[in-house]
Amino acid sequence: MMDKPYMLQFPQHGDERGWLVVIEGVNDVPFDIKRIFYIYGSDESVIRGRHANRKSEFVLINVCGSCKVKTNDGRGNEDIFVLDKPHAGIYIPKLVWKDMYDFSEDSILLCMASEYYDPEEYIRDMDEFLSEMSEV
Repeated sequence: MMDKPYMLQFPQHGDERGWLVVIEGVNDVPFDIKRIFYIYGSDESVIRGRHANRKSEFVLINVCGSCKVKTNDGRGNEDIFVLDKPHAGIYIPKLVWKDMYDFSEDSILLCMASEYYDPEEYIRDMDEFLSEMSEV
């Protein structure tokens, strides 16, 4: 299942004080986490992402609000995932195009990556991505 995007559910621990979600690299996500960033302040008309990565795998979690994630594997398979629970996320393997969109006003999209940032591993042109995937 590591070659296509799929949903993850993280355990919730809670009582009358509230909820706690713990996420550990390798144990709860399928890689060692090397980078964490988050996206907020995007309105519903904005499309973020619009790229694929040659080396990086990602887990995306909307810790507040909601958004949608459209994935494309370059082989004719597209999926749309709704992220609207702080204890659920999507795993996105390397070489999968991703678009994040339809952000709610309060959306905070947490992103965990398997690699440190390297602009050289990004494919930002869909035609280039499709060409690369036809050679794989």
